[in-house]
Amino acid sequence: MADRLPSHQHRPRVDLPEWMRNPEPPRRTIDRRLSEFIDGAPALRAARHRLWAWRDRSRFSERHPVLSAIVSFFVVWIVATCLVVGTMYLYHMILSGEI
Repeated sequence: MADRLPSHQHRPRVDLPEWMRNPEPPRRTIDRRLSEFIDGAPALRAARHRLWAWRDRSRFSERHPVLSAIVSFFVVWIVATCLVVGTMYLYHMILSGEI
């Protein structure tokens, strides 16, 4: 048992380049400046958080998927029927010479 290798081998330390050890600070882009401006104003910060909460809310279609599917089916069916009937009406008007 004395001649067994250890269960793991330690790797030698790697010297990272200077740019990886001490990276440059992030550039102040327009997005970062705008974000800092919004975070600095309490009313704008509150509006941003309200927008995030509104965006992350659960949608009606997520809460009631079956009902949404049934309603969507009938809405699409009615719209498609109206489009087909309208196309047939225009075709009839063209053939009769009224358009």
